[in-house]
Amino acid sequence: MFKKILLASLIAASFASVPLTSVARTIIIREAPPEPRQEAVPQARRGHVWAPGHWEWRRGQHVWVAGHYMRARRGQHWDADRWVERNGQWELRRGQWRRGDRDGDGVRNRDDSRPNNPNKS
Repeated sequence: MFKKILLASLIAASFASVPLTSVARTIIIREAPPEPRQEAVPQARRGHVWAPGHWEWRRGQHVWVAGHYMRARRGQHWDADRWVERNGQWELRRGQWRRGDRDGDGVRNRDDSRPNNPNKS
């Protein structure tokens, strides 16, 4: 009994020190994902950003993951999950937060005509 508890503690401790980004899997397949579904985006929520739905590869098939709101991060914007084709193979690029949105309006500074707009909506 003691050995089982000790083993479980050691396993849990080893996972606790691993950052989440290092356990994310890269998914590369040969089958192209279906076209994205059209989703009705609910009314905007203050302090949140919309993460659009996307296809994921699970148990040998594409499965739709519905879009959802996420709490916004000041000074960052959300790059959504997307599939990228390269040499006949498809790779799922996981969504991630990126810096470069000074006014927090969800538009990257380089794409924003007014990147320091204090009157953002």
